[in-house]
Amino acid sequence: MLAKKGIKLAQNRLRARKRFGQNFLQDERVIADIIAAIDPQAEQHLVEIGPGRGAITQFLVQACRQLDVIELDRDLIPLLQNKLGQYPQLHIHQADALAFDYGVLPTAQEKLRVIGNLPYNITTPLLFHLLSQGHIIEDMCFMLQLEVVRRICAQPGSKTYGRLSIMVQYQCEAMELFTVPPEAFEPVPKVDSAIIYLKPLSQFCGGDMPIAALSTVVTQAFSQRRKTISNTLKNIMSLTVLEQLNIDMKQRPETISVAQYVAITKAWLLEQADN
Repeated sequence: MLAKKGIKLAQNRLRARKRFGQNFLQDERVIADIIAAIDPQAEQHLVEIGPGRGAITQFLVQACRQLDVIELDRDLIPLLQNKLGQYPQLHIHQADALAFDYGVLPTAQEKLRVIGNLPYNITTPLLFHLLSQGHIIEDMCFMLQLEVVRRICAQPGSKTYGRLSIMVQYQCEAMELFTVPPEAFEPVPKVDSAIIYLKPLSQFCGGDMPIAALSTVVTQAFSQRRKTISNTLKNIMSLTVLEQLNIDMKQRPETISVAQYVAITKAWLLEQADN
């Protein structure tokens, strides 16, 4: 009786927790498609964020030189250790992915490949945290909410093109690979998901600049999305500067390209320095 009670308690502890935003992937065909998209190689150093019950982990660990997994839920650590502890190339970190220093993982000149089924509630801050360390990352392959993937990959002129599109595309290539239905998870989420591929750029779109400055300009530009770019930016910079950049004053914020926003930000920084 005690043994059965112990098993039941263990199972309860391994249920998805809403506070961690957990939805465990369980569809074998989807898992196979993800592994094929990642295409892990024997000499590579991989990092998996949120391994959960190890659905993807069990395949990654057999295919690479080293796999570091970052898991916040301490109750999942024993499960991962029992399931995959026989692999010396596996390193389990009980830690918050949002605060983790990924710079401690690579050795010599190697770069990391980062994978994960990311909790929807931390997607944006986690992406920016990783991109701030983009110089040590070769590429990233994530499961995200479909709506977020579409926003990240959106092009100028699209209704979904906005701050997230610009800030991510300034720093990396972004590509939607395929969608994943809610039924592939346990528990079943209320939204569709998608796999996105991100590759940090060695040269940022339009040139280097402080990320915070670009964020300030883009946030201001989209503060009143339906207004023209001249109306949204007139409070922080001279419109003469925009005209000198050949920006049409009647354009709306969602029609301005990433490279144009970079040029606007550079001009704004120069204007700030002169004043």
